[in-house]
Amino acid sequence: MSNALISLILGGGAGTRLFPLTRSRSKPAVSVAGKYRLVDIPISNCLNADMNRIFVLTQYNSASLNKHIKNTYHFSHFSKAFVDILAAEQTPDNPTWYQGTADAVRQCLHHIENYDFEYILILSGDQLYQMDFRDMLQHHIESEAQISIATIPVNAKDASDFGILKTDANNYITSFIEKPKGDDRFGWESEVSGEMQAEGRVYLASMGIYIFNRDTLFNELMTRQFHATDFGKEIIPDSINTHKVVSYQYEGYWTDIGNIPAFFEANLELTDDVPRFNLFDSTRTIFSRARMLPPAKISGTTLNKTMIAEGSIILAKRLERCVVGIRTRIGKDTVITNSYIMGNDFYQTLDEINRSIATGKPLIGIGERCEINNTIIDKNCSIGNDVKILGGTHLQDGDFEKYTIKEGIVVIKKGAFLPDGFELK
Repeated sequence: MSNALISLILGGGAGTRLFPLTRSRSKPAVSVAGKYRLVDIPISNCLNADMNRIFVLTQYNSASLNKHIKNTYHFSHFSKAFVDILAAEQTPDNPTWYQGTADAVRQCLHHIENYDFEYILILSGDQLYQMDFRDMLQHHIESEAQISIATIPVNAKDASDFGILKTDANNYITSFIEKPKGDDRFGWESEVSGEMQAEGRVYLASMGIYIFNRDTLFNELMTRQFHATDFGKEIIPDSINTHKVVSYQYEGYWTDIGNIPAFFEANLELTDDVPRFNLFDSTRTIFSRARMLPPAKISGTTLNKTMIAEGSIILAKRLERCVVGIRTRIGKDTVITNSYIMGNDFYQTLDEINRSIATGKPLIGIGERCEINNTIIDKNCSIGNDVKILGGTHLQDGDFEKYTIKEGIVVIKKGAFLPDGFELK
């Protein structure tokens, strides 16, 4: 059944709410859990469901994302599986870049129309979840749907952040409202499980995950709604009145990593004793680039609720509720709490280390006797000795040369140098 399906993963726009992490990369290329990229999540969900014909649509700041996909996803020469990039392109017929999610798919249809498939799965490249798409496809087929939308029950407070769908007794979607607030939510409750009702999660939010019948998608994008540019705001609301649109209700873990606080908390939640997003589930493997790195080396460090990726050298005094990325170096007597350290893309050579010491520049990594809390440290940063970065709500939001503060979370920008004794507290 999965052979009848093509998957399209949308590479994301400018990602301004995740700035400065998106200053030099697209949202799907942002590092998650210290060793993956966000785009690995939807690709892995597809591969785990044996849906292995995947296109990734890229446009904004796409060099890092393109390189990651090219270096990561390789299949046997005797397999029809692929993960291919469809980069935005200007043509004589269409001189514009992608104008929205629907427009991105429309501009790529001529690349996929010669493939044999009945269904198209459309995914976002910047969400964290583990879903079996085979169940969604089976539900789509059994419902004789033309369009299926993955929905997740949310409470009244969260409903104001999403497009909310109303369903009838047969799970057909009958109406749609964008980000309802206050009394606008009245009457938009849908049928959910007893567990969801007990939690007050009675509003069905669109997850931005769709299955279209092939003919339906081509007709909508190329004929009936030719000028529509966005699925969530135009294609879906209009199709509810003209097509058989069905809700596929999902009650597992899912988060839309749209801003710095959501991204920060999603990563730190991975350190919980029983995290809601389970990286250790062998039936739902998260795939990523295979790196030939040595095991992490730790000396004299007290660790609590901390994940450490391969290739790291840790001499710190204490790490608590931290995610530590690949090739991270942390010096002696340093204490880091509630922080995500993305790691480094390379090791410094001995010559580079000696030159840095001779010129008084900090080495790549985190120095000795530092104190860091409530912080994201982007890749390839050089943080000197005796540095204090104490994030919290006492700090005002702002964007500065070497760091950004958002809702009390300090984000040290990629490749930043912080000298010995630097303080932000």
